[in-house]
Amino acid sequence: MQPEDEQSLTRDSYTGASTSIEICCPDNVALTGLERIMVVAQGDLQRHLSAFLARTVIIECIYTKTSPLSSSASRAHPIHQERQVHLKCGQRILCVATSSVTITSPECERLLIRDRFALGQIFRHLRTYPDFALLNVDAQLVDGKRELRRTYSLETEGIRCEILEVFPDRDMFDLGETWLAAPKE
Repeated sequence: MQPEDEQSLTRDSYTGASTSIEICCPDNVALTGLERIMVVAQGDLQRHLSAFLARTVIIECIYTKTSPLSSSASRAHPIHQERQVHLKCGQRILCVATSSVTITSPECERLLIRDRFALGQIFRHLRTYPDFALLNVDAQLVDGKRELRRTYSLETEGIRCEILEVFPDRDMFDLGETWLAAPKE
């Protein structure tokens, strides 16, 4: 299910015995199979990257900017947070995620503000499968590296996120552990 106000670039359908995911990308973006898996990750990108690389992937917080906390989060008094994190494996940055988060429940407020959970871990802790909408996919060449970007939203009761993720080097998807072991340029 998708939020009604957003047009997703994916169509995810299933029956009792089949599943089909279609991704609409601009003509200049040709995704590999692994990249398609990553761009449809729904709050579990860190898990997918860890499984792909067979290593621990950590979240390093770069910044958070939280609106003033005058009362507990609610629909009437939402809390907003802008944040950026790096998903890292060893010293390598796998992804830079910049998020705009709206919290409308005390439980999500506690998880995000007090307990400092990463966004994916919040959905996992809540044992919920968030509504997902892929809003944009783009690829470009930056400083000689092939970069992949996606913008998407995740939403469930108490939390809504819009996230821009930048994978700074698509070679990671082609080379995997070899890319990890190579010296950073």
